[in-house]
Amino acid sequence: MRQLCSAAANAPQGFQELWSCSLPTLQKQFGWPAAVMSSLERYRSSLGLKPCIKVPINVLLPCDPEWPACFERLERPPLSIHWRGSQDLLSLLSMQQAVAVVGTRRPSSHGLRMADNLGRALAQAHWPVVSGLAEGVDAAAHRACLEAGGCPVAVLGTPLHRVYPPEHRRLQQEVARAGLLITELRDSERVLRSSFALRNRLLVAVAKAVVVVECPENSGALHTAAVARSLGIPVWVVPGDALRESSQGSNALLQSGALPLIKAQALIHHLGPGPCGSCLEESHASALKSNKLLRISSVQTRLLKLVDDDSSFDEMVHALQSKPERVAAELLKLELDGLVVAQPGLRWRSL
Repeated sequence: MRQLCSAAANAPQGFQELWSCSLPTLQKQFGWPAAVMSSLERYRSSLGLKPCIKVPINVLLPCDPEWPACFERLERPPLSIHWRGSQDLLSLLSMQQAVAVVGTRRPSSHGLRMADNLGRALAQAHWPVVSGLAEGVDAAAHRACLEAGGCPVAVLGTPLHRVYPPEHRRLQQEVARAGLLITELRDSERVLRSSFALRNRLLVAVAKAVVVVECPENSGALHTAAVARSLGIPVWVVPGDALRESSQGSNALLQSGALPLIKAQALIHHLGPGPCGSCLEESHASALKSNKLLRISSVQTRLLKLVDDDSSFDEMVHALQSKPERVAAELLKLELDGLVVAQPGLRWRSL
């Protein structure tokens, strides 16, 4: 995929040009094995010279402009991303403007309180809270984030229409409404035990920092911490009861150089203010503008179309077959509603 995206960027007609290249040309450019070339030729033959493939709006591919660039740092990047929720959060994830909170599925009461405290504090500081939506620490952090009016992000080990564990159905729906769900699994794919371990690399890739609240030895959270370290992402760990089995793995991370986290405010002080404040303001402004659009008259709707067509004032008067003073009055209303802005030469630009 990296080779294809790079080649398409340098081709005058992009992917369309690559699709019609001969096999010898592709072989020379990419050096792929004969088995891959044979598979490619069968695929092209089945779709024809000008295929029409409709990609669902909630699916991102590596060639899309919105594709999170942080995934390219992974040794095994996803081949596609399926999402549901706020598209604004996708751009924040691409810039690693989020904090991952992970830990055991069976935490102590101390671990649950810390997960709750972290989820709430990060939400109040406007940081997206990322987790795997598993039982225990993940769910506690996301519930607290939701209660504080924050932006939760869940990286699933299942397709979007599946819920695991099943009792998290309502929680998953709430995360989708207030934040974002992402997964690399298509609706038709089987869920394997490895699916949950593999989602950890995606969870880390979008994070600016990873917090391990509590985990035993041989926990998936330790794999998450290892991926974070390989990518140069700081790992913070909540110290746990030295005699408690569920804290053995997280305490071992502290011994190996992870940053100790005693209070959530220490992490927030280190990170600074989060990006969700402006993101929420933009969403509010967008909602206000949508409400204004719903209230405009049929004449104003036609005027907006003429503005988009770069029509002059005289052309608008002629097209609407109306008096100049009425057209001017309707344009003024659109200006006051923030839908158009006046330009030199009696022209307007749509906002």
